[in-house]
Amino acid sequence: MPVQQKLFRFAFRLLGNEDDAKDITQDALMKVWRQQGKMNELENVEAWCMRITRNLSLDKIKARKYRVADDLEKALELPAVDTQNPHVATEQQDMMKRVHAAIHALPEKFRLVIQLRDMDGFSYQEIADMLDITINEVKVNLHRARQKVREQLKNVYAYGLQ
Repeated sequence: MPVQQKLFRFAFRLLGNEDDAKDITQDALMKVWRQQGKMNELENVEAWCMRITRNLSLDKIKARKYRVADDLEKALELPAVDTQNPHVATEQQDMMKRVHAAIHALPEKFRLVIQLRDMDGFSYQEIADMLDITINEVKVNLHRARQKVREQLKNVYAYGLQ
């Protein structure tokens, strides 16, 4: 499946655990395989696969009262842009950790939309199909998610609040 890596990254972001994400990805691919006759009727097969992965991940979270681990080092580690100046590199890494922490603190509907749009680069329509919501809901949730992240970062840097 050409979408296997996307499914894994999506499951990993939801679950925060590599082993569970691999299991969910495999389960999703098996479910897709069993329902392959349905693929011809779909407009966007990738969005359908992502929705299956999302539903399986959410089922796992609900069944185990699973809590997302704050394992950003594995999933979202970004290299420093300025390797010549360790001070600047450290500040950039610190800023990215705060951004990712702010995103992980968002309610699920905001967190999913901001991750799918800003980190994975999906279109509004693809996100709407994946999450089974309207495009307007995607836009509103994305705006509110970005606003909350912006406010939290402003509070941290302006007032030292965390």
